[in-house]
Amino acid sequence: MAPSYVLAIDQGTTSTRALLFTKDGHPMSKEQLDLEQHYPHPGWAEHDPKEILNAVVTCCQHAMEKGNAHTTDIAAIGITNQRETTVAWDRVTGEPYHKAIVWLDTRTTETVGKLIHGTGGQDRFRATTGLPISTYFSAVKMK
Repeated sequence: MAPSYVLAIDQGTTSTRALLFTKDGHPMSKEQLDLEQHYPHPGWAEHDPKEILNAVVTCCQHAMEKGNAHTTDIAAIGITNQRETTVAWDRVTGEPYHKAIVWLDTRTTETVGKLIHGTGGQDRFRATTGLPISTYFSAVKMK
């Protein structure tokens, strides 16, 4: 039998959800898990990358179980995520280097200030990235 379901994954700031739909868009099942928030310092916001990954896998498995679907029944998967939350993984070990730095984290305020006052100002990279330089911008979160 041809795949007949679409699995939607919504990995957000406060929770992870998986929803199973028929190809006609009728909801079949869903699963949601809350995501623990970490605030180690004022203005800092972090998530555990392994918790995010495990929540996505668990939500997908449970949504498919509730809908009596198997992986071979999935025609497509749609994903939405936090976008500017940043995490780097070690390609050899598969382990994260650090907790994920959440989009609302402001620890890079000093770096942003230096970049804005350099050549090009706040819009220095907008033509390439579509974003102004800000603490939201994932590029300033990597060192």
